[in-house]
Amino acid sequence: MPPLLELENVTVVRGERAALQNISLRIESGEHVCILGPNGCGKSTLIKTITRECYPLAREDSALRILGRERWDIFELRAHLGIVSPDLLVSCTTDSTGRDVVLSGFFSSTRIFPHHHPDADHLRRANAALARLGISHLAERPLLQMSSGEAKRALIARALVHQPETLLLDEPSSALDIAAQLQLRETMRELARDGLAILLVTHHVSEIIPEIDRVILLRDGQIMMDGPKRDVLVEQNLSKLFGVEVRIHLHEGAFHIY
Repeated sequence: MPPLLELENVTVVRGERAALQNISLRIESGEHVCILGPNGCGKSTLIKTITRECYPLAREDSALRILGRERWDIFELRAHLGIVSPDLLVSCTTDSTGRDVVLSGFFSSTRIFPHHHPDADHLRRANAALARLGISHLAERPLLQMSSGEAKRALIARALVHQPETLLLDEPSSALDIAAQLQLRETMRELARDGLAILLVTHHVSEIIPEIDRVILLRDGQIMMDGPKRDVLVEQNLSKLFGVEVRIHLHEGAFHIY
């Protein structure tokens, strides 16, 4: 398999400032990786660059390749890369049922509209994705009647309906209570153990599941550090990253800061 992601001297400008500055990064297919950084460090811009919502400056020494290719039909790319983001959760606050939300993944929408015509294979794969997440009971429930944790799991099922090789999770615990966060962590662990590659983008150290081996620290639009989790997640590095003194506690493979 070609690398999932290759960035060479990538700069992305949003507004009047460079949100990413000369980023060079390579993530292999099948890797479990976390990109960690404070708000405003460029995480969202990196996500939008991967999903083709933002584009880097065109320069001779710059390149961006996803699975070995610089150009993608965005609908084809979604079959390889499942994405769950806070923006998607906001867009999906409708009376659509859990099954319809999952089916909408086939049409790159947030619900099933009259001009959409899911076929039998779509229904079979949607039901399989709901079952994989253990939420078949939410198939007929409107999203508006779900808890935030249930809605987030429905969106993960939507991202998995194409059976992608990699799941990209952008701040997955946002708006979740403690119980829902713990359930989400276990879901992430189960998916990782099943062979699905996890690319986690977050500012919460506690979201980094034990299966993630590599952590990339992003600060002010640049890579501050990249390496094995145990080498990167140390108090000195995290204090510098977040600009405050932190302490780290490791428990059963999970890191927590205070």
